[in-house]
Amino acid sequence: MLDVIGLTPAEEELYRCLLQLTTARIDELVRRLHRPRAQVVAQVEALRLKGLVLPTDTDPDAPLRPTAPDVALGAALLRRQEDLEAARRRVTQLAEEYRSGLRRHHGDHLVEVITGARVLRDRLRDLQNSARTEVLWFCRANPLAMAGPENVEEFDALARGVSYRAIYERDLLLEPGALVDLAKGVAAGEQARVLDRLPVRLAIVDARTAVCPLVPDRDGGEPSAAVIGRSQLLDALLALFESHWRVATRLRLDDPLAESTAEGRRPDPDGDPGGGHQPDADEARLLSLFVAGVPDKSIASQLGVSRRTVQRRLADLMAAAGVDTRPGLAFQAARRGWL
Repeated sequence: MLDVIGLTPAEEELYRCLLQLTTARIDELVRRLHRPRAQVVAQVEALRLKGLVLPTDTDPDAPLRPTAPDVALGAALLRRQEDLEAARRRVTQLAEEYRSGLRRHHGDHLVEVITGARVLRDRLRDLQNSARTEVLWFCRANPLAMAGPENVEEFDALARGVSYRAIYERDLLLEPGALVDLAKGVAAGEQARVLDRLPVRLAIVDARTAVCPLVPDRDGGEPSAAVIGRSQLLDALLALFESHWRVATRLRLDDPLAESTAEGRRPDPDGDPGGGHQPDADEARLLSLFVAGVPDKSIASQLGVSRRTVQRRLADLMAAAGVDTRPGLAFQAARRGWL
Protein backbone atom coordinates (compact mmCIF):
# COMPACT_ATOMS: atom_id res chain seq x y z
CA MET A 1 0.00 0.00 0.00
CA LEU A 2 2.95 2.36 0.55
CA ASP A 3 3.73 2.46 -3.15
CA VAL A 4 1.30 5.41 -3.38
CA ILE A 5 3.93 7.54 -1.62
CA GLY A 6 6.92 6.11 -3.48
CA LEU A 7 7.88 3.06 -1.40
CA THR A 8 7.98 -0.12 -3.51
CA PRO A 9 6.83 -3.48 -2.07
CA ALA A 10 10.42 -4.78 -2.16
CA GLU A 11 11.68 -1.71 -0.28
CA GLU A 12 8.89 -2.03 2.26
CA GLU A 13 9.78 -5.70 2.87
CA LEU A 14 13.44 -4.81 3.38
CA TYR A 15 12.50 -2.00 5.76
CA ARG A 16 10.22 -4.33 7.76
CA CYS A 17 13.05 -6.85 7.98
CA LEU A 18 15.34 -4.14 9.32
CA LEU A 19 12.69 -3.09 11.86
CA GLN A 20 12.62 -6.65 13.21
CA LEU A 21 16.41 -6.82 13.46
CA THR A 22 16.88 -3.28 14.81
CA THR A 23 20.34 -3.21 13.18
CA ALA A 24 21.76 -5.37 10.40
CA ARG A 25 24.53 -5.50 7.84
CA ILE A 26 24.03 -5.86 4.11
CA ASP A 27 25.11 -9.51 4.11
CA GLU A 28 22.56 -10.40 6.79
CA LEU A 29 19.79 -8.74 4.81
CA VAL A 30 20.87 -10.65 1.69
CA ARG A 31 20.58 -13.95 3.57
CA ARG A 32 17.24 -13.19 5.14
CA LEU A 33 15.60 -11.81 2.01
CA HIS A 34 17.19 -14.28 -0.44
CA ARG A 35 18.02 -11.52 -2.90
CA PRO A 36 21.13 -10.69 -4.89
CA ARG A 37 23.54 -8.46 -2.99
CA ALA A 38 23.52 -5.79 -5.71
CA GLN A 39 19.73 -5.62 -5.48
CA VAL A 40 19.79 -5.25 -1.68
CA VAL A 41 22.49 -2.56 -1.89
CA ALA A 42 20.36 -0.61 -4.39
CA GLN A 43 17.25 -0.94 -2.23
CA VAL A 44 19.11 0.13 0.90
CA GLU A 45 20.37 3.19 -0.97
CA ALA A 46 16.81 3.96 -2.07
CA LEU A 47 15.64 3.73 1.56
CA ARG A 48 18.53 5.92 2.67
CA LEU A 49 17.55 8.61 0.16
CA LYS A 50 14.00 8.46 1.52
CA GLY A 51 15.28 8.91 5.05
CA LEU A 52 14.25 5.45 6.27
CA VAL A 53 17.72 3.94 6.82
CA LEU A 54 20.88 5.32 8.41
CA PRO A 55 24.35 3.72 8.55
CA THR A 56 25.78 3.47 12.06
CA ASP A 57 29.08 5.00 10.81
CA THR A 58 30.82 6.02 7.59
CA ASP A 59 31.99 2.47 6.74
CA PRO A 60 29.85 1.21 3.81
CA ASP A 61 29.76 -2.24 5.44
CA ALA A 62 28.72 -0.85 8.82
CA PRO A 63 25.44 -2.01 10.38
CA LEU A 64 22.28 -0.26 9.23
CA ARG A 65 19.44 0.92 11.42
CA PRO A 66 15.91 2.08 10.54
CA THR A 67 14.54 5.55 11.27
CA ALA A 68 11.02 6.40 12.44
CA PRO A 69 8.64 5.91 9.48
CA ASP A 70 6.20 8.66 10.48
CA VAL A 71 9.00 11.23 10.40
CA ALA A 72 10.54 10.02 7.15
CA LEU A 73 7.28 9.37 5.26
CA GLY A 74 5.07 12.03 6.87
CA ALA A 75 6.12 14.77 4.47
CA ALA A 76 5.59 12.51 1.46
CA LEU A 77 2.17 11.50 2.75
CA LEU A 78 1.20 15.14 3.29
CA ARG A 79 2.31 16.04 -0.24
CA ARG A 80 0.28 13.13 -1.57
CA GLN A 81 -2.80 14.29 0.34
CA GLU A 82 -2.37 17.82 -0.99
CA ASP A 83 -1.99 16.48 -4.54
CA LEU A 84 -5.15 14.37 -4.15
CA GLU A 85 -7.10 17.33 -2.77
CA ALA A 86 -5.96 19.51 -5.67
CA ALA A 87 -6.89 16.75 -8.12
CA ARG A 88 -10.32 16.37 -6.47
CA ARG A 89 -10.98 20.10 -6.86
CA ARG A 90 -9.86 19.94 -10.47
CA VAL A 91 -12.12 16.97 -11.22
CA THR A 92 -15.05 18.79 -9.60
CA GLN A 93 -14.35 21.85 -11.75
CA LEU A 94 -14.08 19.77 -14.92
CA ALA A 95 -17.27 17.88 -14.07
CA GLU A 96 -19.10 21.18 -13.63
CA GLU A 97 -17.76 22.45 -16.96
CA TYR A 98 -18.88 19.18 -18.56
CA ARG A 99 -22.40 19.44 -17.14
CA SER A 100 -22.56 23.13 -18.00
CA GLY A 101 -21.71 22.34 -21.62
CA LEU A 102 -24.36 19.64 -21.75
CA ARG A 103 -26.97 21.95 -20.29
CA ARG A 104 -26.22 24.65 -22.86
CA HIS A 105 -26.77 22.26 -25.76
CA HIS A 106 -29.12 19.61 -24.36
CA GLY A 107 -32.05 20.63 -22.19
CA ASP A 108 -32.59 17.09 -20.90
CA HIS A 109 -29.28 17.31 -19.00
CA LEU A 110 -30.63 20.04 -16.73
CA VAL A 111 -32.14 17.35 -14.51
CA GLU A 112 -30.67 13.97 -13.66
CA VAL A 113 -32.91 11.38 -12.02
CA ILE A 114 -31.33 9.03 -9.48
CA THR A 115 -33.04 6.10 -7.73
CA GLY A 116 -32.32 4.24 -4.52
CA ALA A 117 -31.47 5.27 -0.97
CA ARG A 118 -27.82 4.28 -1.31
CA VAL A 119 -27.36 6.18 -4.58
CA LEU A 120 -29.06 9.24 -3.10
CA ARG A 121 -26.92 9.05 0.05
CA ASP A 122 -23.70 8.75 -1.98
CA ARG A 123 -24.65 11.73 -4.15
CA LEU A 124 -25.39 13.88 -1.09
CA ARG A 125 -22.02 12.94 0.37
CA ASP A 126 -20.18 13.68 -2.88
CA LEU A 127 -21.85 17.08 -3.17
CA GLN A 128 -20.90 18.03 0.39
CA ASN A 129 -17.33 16.87 -0.14
CA SER A 130 -17.10 19.13 -3.19
CA ALA A 131 -18.84 22.12 -1.55
CA ARG A 132 -16.83 25.34 -1.51
CA THR A 133 -19.12 28.05 -0.09
CA GLU A 134 -22.56 27.05 1.25
CA VAL A 135 -24.90 24.10 1.75
CA LEU A 136 -28.65 24.63 2.28
CA TRP A 137 -30.99 21.98 3.72
CA PHE A 138 -34.71 21.39 4.10
CA CYS A 139 -34.70 18.64 6.75
CA ARG A 140 -38.02 16.85 7.13
CA ALA A 141 -38.87 14.21 9.70
CA ASN A 142 -38.14 10.53 8.93
CA PRO A 143 -35.13 10.97 6.60
CA LEU A 144 -35.27 9.02 3.35
CA ALA A 145 -31.57 8.38 2.76
CA MET A 146 -29.34 9.90 5.44
CA ALA A 147 -30.10 10.42 9.11
CA GLY A 148 -28.40 13.32 10.89
CA PRO A 149 -25.77 11.24 12.76
CA GLU A 150 -24.69 9.64 9.45
CA ASN A 151 -23.87 12.99 7.86
CA VAL A 152 -20.22 13.23 8.94
CA GLU A 153 -19.44 15.11 5.72
CA GLU A 154 -21.09 18.21 7.19
CA PHE A 155 -18.48 18.48 9.95
CA ASP A 156 -15.63 18.11 7.45
CA ALA A 157 -17.16 20.84 5.27
CA LEU A 158 -17.75 23.16 8.23
CA ALA A 159 -14.14 22.66 9.31
CA ARG A 160 -12.87 23.86 5.92
CA GLY A 161 -15.06 26.97 5.98
CA VAL A 162 -18.25 25.92 4.18
CA SER A 163 -21.38 27.61 5.55
CA TYR A 164 -24.42 25.47 6.46
CA ARG A 165 -27.97 26.74 6.80
CA ALA A 166 -30.60 24.17 7.72
CA ILE A 167 -34.34 24.41 8.32
CA TYR A 168 -35.84 21.55 10.34
CA GLU A 169 -39.43 20.42 10.60
CA ARG A 170 -40.67 20.59 14.17
CA ASP A 171 -41.58 16.88 14.18
CA LEU A 172 -37.97 16.02 13.45
CA LEU A 173 -36.92 17.63 16.74
CA LEU A 174 -39.12 15.15 18.60
CA GLU A 175 -37.29 12.09 17.25
CA PRO A 176 -35.04 10.34 19.82
CA GLY A 177 -31.59 11.94 19.98
CA ALA A 178 -32.46 14.60 17.39
CA LEU A 179 -31.80 17.60 19.64
CA VAL A 180 -28.47 16.19 20.79
CA ASP A 181 -27.43 15.66 17.18
CA LEU A 182 -28.59 19.17 16.22
CA ALA A 183 -26.63 20.64 19.12
CA LYS A 184 -23.43 19.08 17.74
CA GLY A 185 -24.05 20.64 14.34
CA VAL A 186 -24.81 24.06 15.81
CA ALA A 187 -21.70 23.87 17.99
CA ALA A 188 -19.65 23.14 14.86
CA GLY A 189 -21.03 26.24 13.11
CA GLU A 190 -24.32 25.22 11.48
CA GLN A 191 -27.09 27.83 11.42
CA ALA A 192 -30.34 26.06 12.31
CA ARG A 193 -33.96 27.20 12.14
CA VAL A 194 -37.32 25.49 12.64
CA LEU A 195 -40.71 25.52 10.91
CA ASP A 196 -43.92 23.59 11.52
CA ARG A 197 -43.82 22.02 8.05
CA LEU A 198 -41.57 22.05 5.01
CA PRO A 199 -42.93 21.62 1.47
CA VAL A 200 -40.22 19.23 0.23
CA ARG A 201 -36.91 17.67 1.16
CA LEU A 202 -34.13 19.70 -0.40
CA ALA A 203 -30.37 20.14 -0.48
CA ILE A 204 -28.61 22.90 -2.44
CA VAL A 205 -24.82 23.10 -2.74
CA ASP A 206 -22.97 26.29 -3.72
CA ALA A 207 -26.10 27.59 -5.51
CA ARG A 208 -25.12 25.32 -8.42
CA THR A 209 -26.70 21.92 -7.68
CA ALA A 210 -29.93 20.92 -5.94
CA VAL A 211 -31.20 17.50 -4.91
CA CYS A 212 -34.95 17.13 -4.46
CA PRO A 213 -37.00 13.89 -4.08
CA LEU A 214 -39.56 13.30 -6.82
CA VAL A 215 -42.31 11.27 -5.14
CA PRO A 216 -44.19 11.94 -1.88
CA ASP A 217 -42.90 10.12 1.22
CA ARG A 218 -46.20 8.27 1.63
CA ASP A 219 -45.78 6.46 -1.70
CA GLY A 220 -43.14 4.15 -0.21
CA GLY A 221 -40.72 2.09 -2.28
CA GLU A 222 -37.23 3.12 -3.30
CA PRO A 223 -36.77 6.91 -3.15
CA SER A 224 -35.98 8.77 -6.34
CA ALA A 225 -34.64 12.29 -6.63
CA ALA A 226 -33.88 14.96 -9.20
CA VAL A 227 -30.36 16.39 -9.31
CA ILE A 228 -30.84 19.86 -10.77
CA GLY A 229 -28.08 21.96 -12.30
CA ARG A 230 -27.90 25.71 -12.88
CA SER A 231 -31.21 26.78 -14.38
CA GLN A 232 -34.33 28.78 -13.67
CA LEU A 233 -35.64 25.73 -11.82
CA LEU A 234 -32.65 25.93 -9.48
CA ASP A 235 -33.23 29.66 -9.05
CA ALA A 236 -36.82 28.91 -8.02
CA LEU A 237 -35.63 26.37 -5.42
CA LEU A 238 -33.15 28.90 -4.03
CA ALA A 239 -35.94 31.45 -3.73
CA LEU A 240 -38.11 28.82 -2.02
CA PHE A 241 -35.41 28.18 0.55
CA GLU A 242 -34.78 31.86 1.25
CA SER A 243 -38.50 32.59 1.67
CA HIS A 244 -38.76 29.84 4.29
CA TRP A 245 -35.50 30.88 5.96
CA ARG A 246 -36.83 34.39 6.56
CA VAL A 247 -39.88 33.18 8.49
CA ALA A 248 -38.29 30.20 10.30
CA THR A 249 -37.51 30.36 14.01
CA ARG A 250 -33.83 30.43 14.92
CA LEU A 251 -32.69 27.41 16.91
CA ARG A 252 -29.81 28.00 19.32
CA LEU A 253 -28.38 25.01 21.11
CA ASP A 254 -24.78 26.04 21.84
CA ASP A 255 -24.46 29.46 23.53
CA PRO A 256 -27.37 31.56 22.30
CA LEU A 257 -26.71 34.46 24.64
CA ALA A 258 -23.17 34.95 23.34
CA GLU A 259 -24.42 34.79 19.76
CA SER A 260 -27.19 37.30 20.36
CA THR A 261 -24.74 39.64 22.08
CA ALA A 262 -22.38 39.41 19.10
CA GLU A 263 -25.15 40.08 16.61
CA GLY A 264 -26.86 42.80 18.66
CA ARG A 265 -30.39 42.66 20.00
CA ARG A 266 -33.25 44.39 18.35
CA PRO A 267 -34.34 47.41 20.38
CA ASP A 268 -37.51 47.27 22.40
CA PRO A 269 -40.23 49.45 20.77
CA ASP A 270 -40.80 51.25 24.07
CA GLY A 271 -37.15 52.28 24.33
CA ASP A 272 -35.96 49.57 26.75
CA PRO A 273 -33.63 47.36 24.62
CA GLY A 274 -33.54 44.56 27.16
CA GLY A 275 -37.03 44.89 28.52
CA GLY A 276 -35.54 45.19 32.05
CA HIS A 277 -34.62 41.50 32.28
CA GLN A 278 -31.72 40.01 30.33
CA PRO A 279 -31.93 36.20 30.04
CA ASP A 280 -28.79 34.26 30.86
CA ALA A 281 -27.43 31.56 28.54
CA ASP A 282 -29.65 28.79 29.98
CA GLU A 283 -32.77 30.97 29.76
CA ALA A 284 -31.98 32.01 26.20
CA ARG A 285 -31.46 28.37 25.21
CA LEU A 286 -34.75 27.43 26.84
CA LEU A 287 -36.53 30.31 25.06
CA SER A 288 -35.06 29.25 21.74
CA LEU A 289 -36.50 25.74 22.10
CA PHE A 290 -39.78 27.04 23.51
CA VAL A 291 -40.36 29.50 20.65
CA ALA A 292 -39.46 26.75 18.17
CA GLY A 293 -42.41 24.77 19.54
CA VAL A 294 -40.41 22.00 21.21
CA PRO A 295 -42.52 20.27 23.92
CA ASP A 296 -41.56 20.73 27.57
CA LYS A 297 -40.47 17.10 27.89
CA SER A 298 -38.03 17.40 24.98
CA ILE A 299 -36.74 20.74 26.27
CA ALA A 300 -36.09 19.13 29.66
CA SER A 301 -34.17 16.29 28.02
CA GLN A 302 -32.07 18.72 25.96
CA LEU A 303 -31.25 20.92 28.97
CA GLY A 304 -30.70 18.01 31.34
CA VAL A 305 -33.36 19.13 33.84
CA SER A 306 -36.80 17.95 34.90
CA ARG A 307 -40.01 18.89 33.10
CA ARG A 308 -41.14 20.66 36.28
CA THR A 309 -37.98 22.79 36.19
CA VAL A 310 -38.71 23.79 32.59
CA GLN A 311 -42.24 24.82 33.54
CA ARG A 312 -40.98 26.81 36.54
CA ARG A 313 -38.37 28.64 34.44
CA LEU A 314 -40.94 29.50 31.80
CA ALA A 315 -43.23 30.83 34.53
CA ASP A 316 -40.37 32.99 35.82
CA LEU A 317 -39.75 34.33 32.31
CA MET A 318 -43.45 35.10 31.88
CA ALA A 319 -43.34 37.06 35.12
CA ALA A 320 -40.23 38.94 33.95
CA ALA A 321 -41.97 39.75 30.66
CA GLY A 322 -45.16 40.86 32.42
CA VAL A 323 -47.42 38.30 30.72
CA ASP A 324 -49.49 35.38 31.98
CA THR A 325 -49.68 33.19 28.84
CA ARG A 326 -47.14 31.28 26.82
CA PRO A 327 -48.08 32.95 23.52
CA GLY A 328 -47.56 36.27 25.30
CA LEU A 329 -44.09 35.11 26.39
CA ALA A 330 -43.17 34.18 22.80
CA PHE A 331 -44.33 37.61 21.59
CA GLN A 332 -42.46 39.47 24.32
CA ALA A 333 -39.27 37.42 23.81
CA ALA A 334 -39.19 38.55 20.18
CA ARG A 335 -40.29 42.13 21.00
CA ARG A 336 -37.64 42.61 23.68
CA GLY A 337 -34.84 41.08 21.63
CA TRP A 338 -34.29 38.20 24.06
CA LEU A 339 -33.60 35.90 21.11
